[in-house]
Amino acid sequence: MGNLWSTTKEPPPPMVLVPPLFDFPPLAARTRMLESSYNVLFGKLALRCLFEDYFEEARHFSTRIMLKPIDDPHVDLIATVAGPLDHKPEEKIVGNAQFRWQSDVDDPHTFVDLFVSNTEPILLMRSCAYYQRFGFGAFGIFPVLLKQRVSSKDYGIMGLRYGSSNLSVGATVIPFFVGDEIPKSAWLVSKMGRLTAGVQYEPTFGSKDGAKYKNLANWSCAIGYGLGSGSPLSPSFNFGLELAKNSQFIASFYQHVVVQRRVKNPLEENDIVGITNYIDFGFELQTRIDDDKSSNNLQDSTFQVATSWQANKNFLLKGKVGPLSSSIALAFKSWWKPSFTFSMSAVKDRIKRETAFGFSVRVDNIREASYQRADPNFVMLTPNKEHLAEGIHWKIGKRPVLQSDVNSGNFDGVPKELRPLGKIL
Repeated sequence: MGNLWSTTKEPPPPMVLVPPLFDFPPLAARTRMLESSYNVLFGKLALRCLFEDYFEEARHFSTRIMLKPIDDPHVDLIATVAGPLDHKPEEKIVGNAQFRWQSDVDDPHTFVDLFVSNTEPILLMRSCAYYQRFGFGAFGIFPVLLKQRVSSKDYGIMGLRYGSSNLSVGATVIPFFVGDEIPKSAWLVSKMGRLTAGVQYEPTFGSKDGAKYKNLANWSCAIGYGLGSGSPLSPSFNFGLELAKNSQFIASFYQHVVVQRRVKNPLEENDIVGITNYIDFGFELQTRIDDDKSSNNLQDSTFQVATSWQANKNFLLKGKVGPLSSSIALAFKSWWKPSFTFSMSAVKDRIKRETAFGFSVRVDNIREASYQRADPNFVMLTPNKEHLAEGIHWKIGKRPVLQSDVNSGNFDGVPKELRPLGKIL
């Protein structure tokens, strides 16, 4: 009876904050079906985001607005304006907009978009249809309005592709141009366990007997080793080696680390004991191997190293170092609806020995994410089950904090923004 009338309540279990990633999924993933899988795999997409996002050009600014209507989530609009901070006659402010219709809200592989700009091309239409059940897809990129059409690519490109979880093969052609560039490009990528290997053919250089496919300079090949599920809640690792155009050797490395740290924030509640942080590290080395340019200057061999740290849902710090310059960027994001992001970067030029700044402003409601306080992937174990806690990071009182389920690939209940991308190679 004493327990029946007792007003004493058990304190709430400790919780771990799991903030969403700043930009996940990346915008480049929405158009990956328009691109060769060879150019996206081997950690290339992740490295591109790490080396480029929020690193603004020195003495330049950029603004980006990404909005979609509440009544129709199948369509969205992205508008950008970028230019120099100090107006120069040789530089002008560039503005463009992109209107997109997507067949499935959660599947970005079938869509149509229209791109307008005050630079070439003035009007560009892109379309892709992919049938995941059969693995086949078709896509096209058509410049509708151009001031002048110089190359064959200005007449448009069409492509066919097949994709599964272990194989991607495809080719592109120029349908409105009579010439010897058939195909315009072709690729074959296969995945075997944790290894991924692929080749790509792009007939850029000619051959003595007219058969461009016999020229090794038109071929590229790569091999990669990768771990991880593709979700920001799960660590990932990618290492790649590439021989591009038979003239350049590229070695790259990318790692996404998920760590937990204690929360010492007086604004948080007492039951909040930890927070998840995301740390990314990338390295890329490019070296020329052809005999035409054997000098050892920076153009023949170069490298870049970058790292980023997301401390919470609001702050992101990035740094990048190369032989010619080094950069640092700080971004602040408020998760309103729509979200608002302000970033500033500093670039130090080692040749000119000067430092310049750039900044950007972004508004986004295309990617919606929530700040998880009691994420189902982080559970508290009682002391009598302590022997099952293989993923313990630290202990709070008598209860350890355990990360579970995500590492085993179970993403049920996880917000769609934090789930892995589609299982299509």
